[in-house]
Amino acid sequence: MEDDILTIEEVAKYLRVSERTVYDWAQKGEIPAGKIGTVWRFKKTEIEKWVNERLSSGSKPTTPNGVVQVKNILSPDRIVFLNHSTKHDALVELSENLSTAPQVKYAQELTSEILKREELMSTAIGRGIAIPHVRLSSVTDLVMSVGISKTDIIDFQAIDDTPVRLLFMIAAAYNQHAYYLQTLSFFSAKLKSKELRDALINATTAEEVYNLLIAEN
Repeated sequence: MEDDILTIEEVAKYLRVSERTVYDWAQKGEIPAGKIGTVWRFKKTEIEKWVNERLSSGSKPTTPNGVVQVKNILSPDRIVFLNHSTKHDALVELSENLSTAPQVKYAQELTSEILKREELMSTAIGRGIAIPHVRLSSVTDLVMSVGISKTDIIDFQAIDDTPVRLLFMIAAAYNQHAYYLQTLSFFSAKLKSKELRDALINATTAEEVYNLLIAEN
């Protein structure tokens, strides 16, 4: 029975990828995984099914070259400057902003589910970035809000212990799983640029942030 539950190390060996890759996939919800306390664990049967599905489908992206059109899911009025030292307050303010989007039907549900998701597992991915995200049947299409924090948010428990300054909150319809994962991956990759992160943190207007995010996109 002990072989039915796998560690990150065992999954990495099985898939012939690095442990860091498995960790990133788990953190972004791209691979079936769960946490026992603070430790990732994987069901062997679910990993085998996940691999088989990708080998048979080819894991084709839902848009050409995996590029997400930022202007289709973000507008300047959903970019806010935050001034909170706790993730709870930052998430509440950003979710209230996101709930103004026509794609979101129930503001209270969005805030509640965002906070529940954060309690389950931190959405901080390192480098001062958090990508809180949910899928809800009451959301009609994928949409996002961006928060630029003027103060360090120190209780996100990021994997590299860096305080969060940039928040990208994503809400998607429940049937948008592939597009949802693609969007998470797109921003995780885009924000690896220190130049872009610094420019976003130093921006003074929502329009400036918006233009930075849609550039070369």
